[in-house]
Amino acid sequence: MIAGADFAEIPPFSETSPAETTGSFVFNSPHSGSHYPARFLEMIRLDRAAIRRSEDCYVDELFAGVASLGAPLLSANFPRAYLDVNREPWELDPKMFAEPLPPFANARSARVAGGLGTIPRIVGEGQDIYAGRLPLAEAISRIDAFYKPYHHRLRGLLMQAHSRFGRAILIDCHSMPASIRVGENGIRPDFILGDRFGASAAPALSEQAIAILTDMGYTVAHNKPYAGGFITEHYGRPGRGLHAMQVEINRGLYMDERSYEKSAGFEALAHDLTEFSGRLIAFAEYYFGRPALAAE
Repeated sequence: MIAGADFAEIPPFSETSPAETTGSFVFNSPHSGSHYPARFLEMIRLDRAAIRRSEDCYVDELFAGVASLGAPLLSANFPRAYLDVNREPWELDPKMFAEPLPPFANARSARVAGGLGTIPRIVGEGQDIYAGRLPLAEAISRIDAFYKPYHHRLRGLLMQAHSRFGRAILIDCHSMPASIRVGENGIRPDFILGDRFGASAAPALSEQAIAILTDMGYTVAHNKPYAGGFITEHYGRPGRGLHAMQVEINRGLYMDERSYEKSAGFEALAHDLTEFSGRLIAFAEYYFGRPALAAE
């Protein structure tokens, strides 16, 4: 397999597991990966700084405290520029590859048109990643070796929670550029919560998440411009007891976007996100009813 050796020295994804899983929450950080394989760096046209522009830097670290609350955290080690698991498995741009795409590929999605398919074409503000076309086998290899196992594990965590507690609540963790503005007044929100306009999670869950963050002093937007990607849409089935909500964090709260260094606000934000997660978990137990463990 072409891509298989790219993560021979480091696992393609990691799981931070609690000493004991005590609730129905699963946290996921699909874009915080920062291991850029040497083979990948040899095939791209960008330098190491530019290729990181689509990375959700340190988001996995910001949410690491959820393990102390009894919730697992799954996080990618492969970078988004290499493979984006917040896409359908075969959202591929035909202009990127030397051979025709398979008939089952989704080559016409809005994300593909924007250069942000499963194998992204661009990072940042439209910077092309590759100098030329890739062999189609490269995409197939990354999807088979890393995309499919990642989703297999994420699905497994959700099914375990649902089987044990009668529901599963996925918090999909991301970051956004500090320049993002929303609304007529052009405010820069600290957070944007996405629930696919109520389709992926119970409205009360999103409303409470917004209320908690607002109470903590943060500015929060809802669904615009980020309503949730493939993961939120795919796994969120509130009618079946499967809730999914995307959380976007303003990078200006915790890092320097030019140097990629953590800022003085990092530790305080990490502490606040653990508090936020704990309060949301407590609300879910109150709103849905305390999870009843399956007979053991």
